[in-house]
Amino acid sequence: MDRSIITVTGLNKVGIIAKITTKLAACNVSILDITQTIRQGIFNMMMIVDTSESNIAFDELRAALAALAEEMGVHILCQKEEIFDKMHRV
Repeated sequence: MDRSIITVTGLNKVGIIAKITTKLAACNVSILDITQTIRQGIFNMMMIVDTSESNIAFDELRAALAALAEEMGVHILCQKEEIFDKMHRV
């Protein structure tokens, strides 16, 4: 399994989850876990995904999500799980 962490933040609006999950499905990326909250109009979502069956390379997935983020006016960060773990070690 090749796991990655995707975080999304921005002003809440209709369709954020739908657009991102549609893009992931088109890339054959499986969502393993998802959590989402909205606080005072700010949308925050974190997903753990499996990219081992993805039909595009990881860098292409990151670029596709970055383009989607720009289109939607949100911030999307996609990083490999091992990088995420090393960055958040206490």
